Order: sequence, then C-alpha cells, then structure tokens
Amino acid sequence: MDKTMGPVKRDEEVRRHIDSIPDRLSDDLIARMERDRAAGWVNPYRTDDRRVLRREDRPGDTASIWRPAFVRDVEKIMHTPAYNRYAGKTQVFSFRSNDDLSRRGLHVQLVSRIARDIGFALGLNCDLVEAIGLGHDLGHTPFGHAGERALNEVYHRRTGRWFFHNVHSVRVLDVLYGRNLALQTLDGVLCHNGEYEQQVFELSDLSSFDEFDRTVEACVQGGDLAIGHLRPMTLEGCVVRISDIIAYVGRDRQDAIAAGLLSGDAFDDGLGGAYNSWILSHASVDIIEHSYGKDRIEMSPELFEEIRRAKAENYAKIYRTSGIEGECADELLRAFELVYERCLSDLKAGDESSYIFRHHIVRIVDALAHYGKRYDWEDDLDQTVVDYIASMTDGYFTELACKLFPQISFPQRTYINER
Repeated sequence: MDKTMGPVKRDEEVRRHIDSIPDRLSDDLIARMERDRAAGWVNPYRTDDRRVLRREDRPGDTASIWRPAFVRDVEKIMHTPAYNRYAGKTQVFSFRSNDDLSRRGLHVQLVSRIARDIGFALGLNCDLVEAIGLGHDLGHTPFGHAGERALNEVYHRRTGRWFFHNVHSVRVLDVLYGRNLALQTLDGVLCHNGEYEQQVFELSDLSSFDEFDRTVEACVQGGDLAIGHLRPMTLEGCVVRISDIIAYVGRDRQDAIAAGLLSGDAFDDGLGGAYNSWILSHASVDIIEHSYGKDRIEMSPELFEEIRRAKAENYAKIYRTSGIEGECADELLRAFELVYERCLSDLKAGDESSYIFRHHIVRIVDALAHYGKRYDWEDDLDQTVVDYIASMTDGYFTELACKLFPQISFPQRTYINER
C-alpha cells in the first residue's frame, strides 16, 4: 500500500467515528425529562444544600433563602485575590502577542458554563457545580502546565514532596485565604484533574474533613499514584471533572490556529477550530444521555474513545511542540530554580525587604487576620516559596525573574511588528 494513503485513511476513519456520535438527545430521553419536570422530579443523587459540611460553624456562612449554601462558596471564591489573578495566567501559549488567546480566567468560566449546562439537565446542584468550576484552578502556576512541571521539579528535588495545581487550589482556598468552603466544594476542586479521563465516574465514600485531609496529604507525599485514584464525592464534582477536558481540548486547538502555529487542516478529524463547537455539543448530549437518573456520570464508549484520541492528538501537535515546552522550557525551568532558591534564601535570612515578604507574606497575613487566623510561613519555608511562586501571574514572574537575574532571557512580547 502506498504510504501516502495512510493519513487519508486515518482521517476518514476518524470522521466516520465522530459522525456516529449523536448531536441531540434521544426522543425517549427528552420525553422522560419532560415528564419528570412536569411531576416536580428531584434527582435523588444531587447534593442538597442542607448537606453542606464546613470546617467551622461561622454565623456569616449560614445559608439563606436568597443566598443558598453553595452560592456563598461561589462568592467566596470570586472575592479571593487568586481569582483576580486568573486573568494574568495563560492557558497554553505564554509568549504570544494575541489577546484573543485563552487565559485561565476564561477557561474556568467555560468549565463552569459547560458543567452547569450538563448539571441542569441532570437535575444536579448547579450552585455547587459553579463553585467547583470557578475555583478548580486557583492554585495553578504561571505558564500553565509547563510552569506546574517546573515548580514541581524544583520542589520535589528539594523536599521529596509533589506539587499539583489541584492540590494547591485546595490549599489556596482552605489555608491561605481561610474561606471556610464546603467539603463538597473543596473535594470537587481536588478531584477535578482533567488529565485523567474516565468513561465512568463513580463516587467516593468520602464524608468528613479528616478523610479529606488525609487524601490531600497522600497526594503531596505519593504523587501521581495518589492523584490518579482520586474520585469526587459528588456527581457535581464528576461533571466538572469531565467538563474540564471538554473545555480545553477544542479551545486549545482554536488557540493554536489563532497563534499561527498550526493550520486549520492540521488535525485528523478535519474540523480545525470548529472541533471546539463539535465537542461542546456532542459531548454534553452524550453525557446527559448516558447519565440521566443514575448515581454516576458516564459517557458512551464512542465518546470516550474520541476524547482520548483528541487529547492524544493535542499532546502530539500542540502541547509538546507548540506550547511553551517547544519554545523555552529549559529557560523556564532555570528561571524557576533561580527564583525558588533566591526566595528561600531571603526567608532564611529574614530579609523583610524581599519581594516574598512584601508581596506575599504580608498580604496573606493580613487576609487571614480578618478571620482570626495566622499564616504559619516559618514552619515550612519550602512550602512558603511554593505558595508565592504558584500565586504569580505570567507577567509578574517574568518581571521578577528578569529583575533578579538579568541573565534570564524570555521572549519579548510585542504587538507591533515594524517590519
């Protein structure tokens, strides 16, 4: 067989497969949903507001008729400084002079929107869905997953512990800002990791903060082995987890094309940037069709196969070649190492003129004082450095690294090319 026919055949097979996945709910399910709604049906597996669990019984966190329990969590999340910094953290393409490329702030909104659509159809608690969706990446580093890998490498080399953005998102909300979020919200944030796709999402039996804290510590100490076994305690958390993949797999393709790194016909399905619209509609329909009324969230084997294929193609054509890894991964790691060591040295020296004191410790101390809490930064200096670096936006990290270490050279973003 002529080898040049290989890709053509593969493209046709991919198209036949994705064309087999419906883009609308079955008539039987639509009729069932209409009957259920007319009868006032309530999903018995949804997370009821009355089941909310918090670490502390604060009067200010009491739910009301107009601000239910998980609405309060949404508001708590949106009013943290870390939420505001989403806008300065890029998703994949960190040194591109194009403001239409996705930032992490848009990503969490897309995840929340997709998950709410699915959750509404399934009769789940959409306030909890929104809280998890908006808060799930608060612990993300600058420079997306490339930054996460760099920070983890330095941190693990020094301490033997592991850094994961989902684990750190819990720390941001639960420890650094002391927001007294619900266990259900924190669990959904911890278990959201969209790098681990599954066809069926079944619930854990987690029911207390003691169990949750042990799970978090197991992730820090055990790394990928522990992360890979995480399962949400709520269906709402399961919906956010799969929505995370749905939100980025197509959008990252649009961004790669908009950045001029790939052409529209670079992908095997032949849809180019239109794949984003395809996955949003088809995946949502498929998940609703296969999950309605069940105690788990699942998708068809066909959709599961397609999501795995699309993710693998993104890794091969975007993340490992077109993102920051392909541009300046070595320089990024070097910068993380230098900044980490400098911050650690400043802490050990008690240099309160250092940026880690002025721009991080002082602000966290002030934030926690409002709730009668304190930041135990002196107990674990490596953790304090990680708290600081993970909180940075791309622009802040770039300026800090270049100011402290002039030998660091990052690509200069410029919007106007005079040539």
